[in-house]
Amino acid sequence: MKNIAIHGRKIKLTSFREVKALFHQLISRKIQLSVSSDFLSLNEVLLSDFLFEIYTPKRTQKKFDAFISIGGDGTFLETLTHVGSLEIPILGINTGRLGFLASIAQDQIRVAIDKLLTGNYEVEKRSLVILTSNQELFNGVNYALNEFSILRKDSSAMIVIKSYLNGDFLNSYWADGLMVSTPTGSSGYSLSCGGPILLPENENFIISPVSPHNLNIRPLIVPDTSEFSFEVESRTNNFLISLDSRSQTVNDNIQMKVKKAPFKAYLIKVGGLSFIETLRNKLSWGLDKRN
Repeated sequence: MKNIAIHGRKIKLTSFREVKALFHQLISRKIQLSVSSDFLSLNEVLLSDFLFEIYTPKRTQKKFDAFISIGGDGTFLETLTHVGSLEIPILGINTGRLGFLASIAQDQIRVAIDKLLTGNYEVEKRSLVILTSNQELFNGVNYALNEFSILRKDSSAMIVIKSYLNGDFLNSYWADGLMVSTPTGSSGYSLSCGGPILLPENENFIISPVSPHNLNIRPLIVPDTSEFSFEVESRTNNFLISLDSRSQTVNDNIQMKVKKAPFKAYLIKVGGLSFIETLRNKLSWGLDKRN
């Protein structure tokens, strides 16, 4: 491994020492580093002692052997928008709070980097959803690792979402919104809306209503070969659509289709906790006196 790109958000003072040690470790191993222009602009003081190239997120090239994301899960998702369809593997270092994707704790950085540079790691391939429409949206970054969502805007009344599965009418959802979640996203927003948790290797999607008016409308698991299309009615004639943490306002004239993306996200795993162990720890399962 020779070329590594790094992206992150504003680094807190409490994480300065660990992040500086990370850069020293990589440079001492003769790694050619490239830092995103966004990361540099937020951390000029932290990075002033190091030599590296600068890359612009919209012009990411295949030359990188790996990406390192420094932050939380939101930063990891942002890093994925830099990678796009290049399928470059990403290592997530957690300097935030709850991390399913950014799973490397600060006290594990040195060991994780050693394993990365010696090839002692695995790569998990995760499915993404991709959005196509009759309008230009999200500056062409039209995919998501966690979920695609349709949501009412501000404090407007509920919306009506007519949903079609592989061209067949599925249901009219009277709700605050609706989402199509991947297995990766099943432990996030979908879970908070009553959806089930899927293991990452499951080949399914979850379609979950957000605060439905009819309480007998429940989440539905479908094969990830399915294609969804939607028609939305709103009293204000506009609503929100989102891909992971990115959202955009659209009007009722939009036509949307969602399906599995033709490329995947590659997550670097360097040992440690399994997905099941992460679930128990992050969601506090088993915190019962009887255990």
